[in-house]
Amino acid sequence: MEKKNVYIMTGAILVLLCIAVLWSGCTSTSSQPAATEKTTKTITDMIGRNLEVPIKIDRVLTTVPMTTIAVYALAPEKLIGVNLDPNKVNGRVFMPEQYRALPNVGGWFGKQTGNYELFMSMNPDIIIEGEGIGEFKSVLDEHQTRFGAIPVVGVLDARNASAYDESITFVGRLLGTEAKAGELNEFYTRVLSTVKNRVSGIPANEKVRVYYAEGPKGLQTDPTGSVHSELIDLAGGINVADCQITPGMGMTPVSMEQVTKWDPEVIIVSDPPFYAGIYNDTLWQSIPAVKNHRVYLVPQSPYPWFDRPPGINRIIGIPWTAKILYPEKFSDLDLPALTREFYQKFYHYDLSDSEVDSLLDPTLM
Repeated sequence: MEKKNVYIMTGAILVLLCIAVLWSGCTSTSSQPAATEKTTKTITDMIGRNLEVPIKIDRVLTTVPMTTIAVYALAPEKLIGVNLDPNKVNGRVFMPEQYRALPNVGGWFGKQTGNYELFMSMNPDIIIEGEGIGEFKSVLDEHQTRFGAIPVVGVLDARNASAYDESITFVGRLLGTEAKAGELNEFYTRVLSTVKNRVSGIPANEKVRVYYAEGPKGLQTDPTGSVHSELIDLAGGINVADCQITPGMGMTPVSMEQVTKWDPEVIIVSDPPFYAGIYNDTLWQSIPAVKNHRVYLVPQSPYPWFDRPPGINRIIGIPWTAKILYPEKFSDLDLPALTREFYQKFYHYDLSDSEVDSLLDPTLM
C-alpha cells in the first residue's frame, strides 16, 4: 500500500513538472516580439549599382519608351504609365483596351524632358531607366538624387537589336516574371538566328542596297552605326546613306541629289503620308526602288516594327525586313503566323485575319 502511494505521488509530481515546463515555454515564447517581415531586397542593376528595391513590385514607371514596352510585354498589369502613345491603323490600336488608356507621363529621351513631380505623384514602387539622353551613369545618378527614396534601376541594351535577350531577362527577374521572359526570348532568338543564318553568306556585291526614308518628305535618314537603322545591317542589307549620324534623335537631313546618287534598290518608309504619295512624286520616280515597286511602309501599330522607338517592338521587324530585302531566301517564312504569335506573346493581343492583313499590306490602311 505504501509503495502504491509512493508511485501515485511520484506520478503527480512528474505531471506538475511537465505542466510547469510547458507553461514556462509558452510564456517565454509569447513574451518575445514577433520577427519583422522583410519588405525589400538588394539587387545589382545592369550598370553595377547596388539598390534596395521592394520584394513585391506592383507599380512601375520607366523613363524611356524602350523599357516601357519591355515592362508592358513582361508584366502589363504592373505598368502605370507610358512615355508615348500607341499608333493606330484604320482607327484601331492593336493592344488590349485597358492598356490603351494608361497616362502618358513623358520621360527623358530624344528631345523630351520628363517631369520629376509627375513621376513621383504616380507613387511607383520603382522607376526603370533605359539609355536616353547623355552619359547613362551620370543621368542615372542625377535621377536617383531627384527621385529620392524611389529606386531608379538602370537597364542596358533595351535598344540593341542584337542583344534584347539580356534586358528582357534582367527586367523579367526584377519583376518576378522569369517564365514570361523565357517565352519572349525564345521567340526573339528563334527569329534572330533564322535571319542571321540565312543572310550571313550573301556576298557583298549581292547585298541589297537600302535607303531608310524618314520624315514627311523622306529626306531624313540614319546611316550605318545609328541605333535607328540597325535592322538593315542585321537583315543583310547595305545602308546606302553616306552621311553623318545626328546625335540624339538622329534623322540626318539629306538632299534628293544624294538619294539619287545612292541609287537604292529598296526604300523603307517610316511616314505613312509620304509612302502614300511616293509613287506619284516625279522627284522619286527615277530611283530604282520606286521604278521597281520596292518601297515598303513600316507596319505601325501599336508601335513601329523598324524603329522609333528602337525597342523590342522591332523584334517582329527583324523577319519583316529580311523578307522584303530577300523574298526568295525567305519564301518559306510565314510572316502572318509570326505576326500573330508576336502580338499574342508581346502585346497580349489576338489579331484577327483582317488586322494581320492591314499590318502587312499598307494599301489596306
